Formats: sequence, C-alpha cells, structure tokens
Amino acid sequence: MSRGKIAVIGAGPGGLAAAMLLSGNGYDVTVYEMQQTIGGRTSRLELGDYRFDLGPTFFMMPHLLEEIFQSVGRSLYDYVTMIDLDPLYRLQFGDTDFRPTRNQEEMVDRIEMLFPGNGAGYRRFMREEEEKFRRVSPLLQRPFRKPWDYVARDVLAALPKLHATDSVYNRLSRYFTDERLIYSFTFQAKYLGMSPWECPGTFTILSFLEHRYGLHHPVGGVNRICHAMAQVIAEYGGVIHTSTPVERVLIRNGEAVGVELPDGERREYDHVVINADFATAMNTLFQPGDLKKFAPSKLAEKKYSCSTYMLYLGVNRKVSLPHHTILFADDYRSNVKDIMSNGALSSDASVYVHNPAANDPTLAPEGKSALYVLMPVPNMTASIDWRDKEATVRESVLARLERLPELAGLSGDIEVEASLTPAGWRDQYGVYRGATFNLAHSLDQMMMLRPHNQFDELRNCWLVGGGTHPGSGLPTIFESARISAGLLMKQDRETASRLRRGWRLTEEGKGARA
Repeated sequence: MSRGKIAVIGAGPGGLAAAMLLSGNGYDVTVYEMQQTIGGRTSRLELGDYRFDLGPTFFMMPHLLEEIFQSVGRSLYDYVTMIDLDPLYRLQFGDTDFRPTRNQEEMVDRIEMLFPGNGAGYRRFMREEEEKFRRVSPLLQRPFRKPWDYVARDVLAALPKLHATDSVYNRLSRYFTDERLIYSFTFQAKYLGMSPWECPGTFTILSFLEHRYGLHHPVGGVNRICHAMAQVIAEYGGVIHTSTPVERVLIRNGEAVGVELPDGERREYDHVVINADFATAMNTLFQPGDLKKFAPSKLAEKKYSCSTYMLYLGVNRKVSLPHHTILFADDYRSNVKDIMSNGALSSDASVYVHNPAANDPTLAPEGKSALYVLMPVPNMTASIDWRDKEATVRESVLARLERLPELAGLSGDIEVEASLTPAGWRDQYGVYRGATFNLAHSLDQMMMLRPHNQFDELRNCWLVGGGTHPGSGLPTIFESARISAGLLMKQDRETASRLRRGWRLTEEGKGARA
C-alpha cells in the first residue's frame, strides 16, 4: 500500500535522488521533466556517433550516493562502472604542466619538482583540512531552518574551522608560496561559480575532497548516474514523464496539493518536490501573488553564479590529452575579475577541456574523440549580446586550444559540434540568468540564509538541488535530496502518529460512554 502520492518537478540529479528515496520507501512517485531526456544540467548530448555530458564531467565522493542507494536496498555499483582517475587533472600554466595525484607521497615529489619548498605546505593543508571537513560535514547533512539551529553542538564544534569570513584564496596563501600552486587549489571555487578572492574560506574543502577522495568517471559519462537512479525508481514503481513540463503548482489554503500541466489537466498529490532551477521555478510555477519571500522582485536582488560558454566537439582523431585539462589564463586574477566583477569577456581566458576518450571508449567512435570545452563567462546580467559575440568567442577558444601541441590543427579535425552560451542555458534549460551554478554561495546565501529544504511559503512543498541547502555540486545536491526526503517522511510519520493517537482517544471515549 502506498504511503502517499508525490510529484517531483524536474529530473535533475536532486529530483531523481529524492524520487529514488521516496519510491524506495513506499511512496507513489511521479517525476515531471520538461526536457526530452533526464538529467537537467547533468543530461547527455548526442551529436551523431558522439556523446557528451552536458554539464558536470566528473563525480566526487561516490560513497555518499552509494549510501543513498543502499538505503533503498540497492548498490550504485550494480548500475554504474566507476573509474578512479589518476592524475586528477592536468593544470597548464604557460609552459608548466602540473598533474596532481591522490598519492600524497608522489604529490609532494611533484610539488617539490615544480614549486620547490611547498611540499610541507601541502602536507599541512591535507592534515588541517581533514579535521575541518570532519567538523563541517555534519552541517551539510541536516537542514537549517531556524536561528537556534546555529547553536547546535555540531555547529559550535565547526565554527572555529569554518573560516567563513576569510576567502578561499587567503586560506590557500597560508599553505603555499607559489601563485600557480595557490591557483591549483583555489580554482575549485569556480564549481560554485565564484571568485576564490570572494568565495568564503569554508570552501577550501572542495580541493581537499578532490585530493582526499579523488575524481571518478562513470563509464558512459556522468549522466549514467541519472539513468541508474531512474532505473531504481522504475523498479519501485515510480514513473518519469519526459517532455512534460509543469505549468503551475496547485495551492489550496497555503498547501501544495498538486500540479497543473500545460493542457490544463490538474493532478493532485500529497506532496510536491521542486527540483527545477530555483529562481526559474519561483518565477514560473506560481501565480503572481502566491509567494512573498520569493517574489520576482526579491529573486532579482539575490546573488547568482557566473555562467559558462560550452563547445562540444566531435573530433576525427584521438587526442592525447588527459581526462581533464585546465588551461589557466596568463593573468588568472584579471580573468576572474572580468567574469565576476566587470561583466566582461577576457581576451586572455581560462579554458577547461574534457577528453573522456582517455579512459572511456564508449563516448566516441574508435580512433576519434568527444571533446567538451568550457570557458567560465559572466551570467546574463552582463551586457553581452551573445548573438553578436558567439562566433568571435568560438574562434578565440579554438585558437587558445590550438596553442597546445596536442590540439594543433584542431579546427580542421572537427566533424560535428554544438555550443551553448549563457543565453542558451537560460532559454533552452531554464537556468535563471544563465547562472550555471545557481545561487552564489556568499555568506548571506548559506545554511539558514539559503532557500530551505522544507519550503517556507507552502506546506507539503519541498526543495532539492543546487538552489537549496547545502548548495550546488553533485555531492551536496544529493545531500539536499536526502535532507528533504527525510524531512518529508518524518512529517508524514508524525502526522500518522497524531492521527493514531486521536483515533485511540476517540475509541477510548466511546468505550467510556458505553
């Protein structure tokens, strides 16, 4: 017997994880996805015989998702083959080629060879960040809804290690003296769409997590994880509707009671879980006046991440690059300032290249390569006309790539290609302002100050994904699903318990009257 009916809006990784948890715990779950395929920003793009991850291209801390699978009687590894990458990535600073590894002894040797005198700082970083992560981790696994949540024991234990009023760059400067090495441990702030000079120092744990737990590649691409969750949902009787947008969340007496589809059909549910891009969902899924805290004018005042310009290239030769390569701008600080503060396109930009054929032959025909190229750029608040600028940006990115000997002549080897601009992220994928990494992770938009997992403005409405606590990035998105699903089930247990007590009291009263 079903424990209740759930509508999940959006089949991104957070929505799928929540749907898997709820269906595995006896709920009747229906997922609505507006795109033709599942995954949201973690979906797959196919160009002829080439396949690409649309957004995220690596997976950290798979053991967290394995815990979610195990909680519903499944194992991630029965559905997905995972490759542990070594080196983690290639970082290119001019002529300096730095390839970090998880092997700490080998890492010290590589640091000392390229950045003499910094090996001890690396050891100290790993030791101190281990303790920091141990204290911060519990805060990423539970909700923050009320001010008194901040005085809980785990928060008080973490406070001395949070470094929230410092910056990622300043924190890393305490460990390393070479600017290039500092950048090697601060560029991860881009995963949050933020500048390392502005990103709270708490997030030095991102680079630590890479070096401690590694980077993993699911064979077939990161989107395989979404399909694994979808398979489990189906095994438990859940249904996923693709090409099926939701027009409105139905509201009755301050409670979410279902969804309305574009054809006017109304379907009632006991709970509604929202996984769509947060600001877009608030602007489109509710009638004017339904919301006060997240009205359009208030959403416009919030801070949002940068965006990305994407190229997906099917190349008719094998490319001898590692799985991940980052080409740093000669003046990295100016490049970041252009993106985050100036709203400008840098003439000297940093570029990321994903070459999964280095380890996974399933994404391109034999002897060929599926290259994914990403350049961080300002979001749509910048006055950049992408219809006018895109061709120029494409040529500059390809010229930057062709400066690498391994990619010389790349332009002539492209068989198929597609691109995605900030305008494309907004218009094709519903990403507010094209802010690829969602709400920024500034101090005033973290923990209790981030939209809550249990939606404040409506009962029986829940948020999952990068726009709620604990934030963006796949591991934290999965944690958001675990938190929200847990709160939902706890509420239902408490409601059922109150009803049982009420029934018993009623029956006892009848007996006394008899």
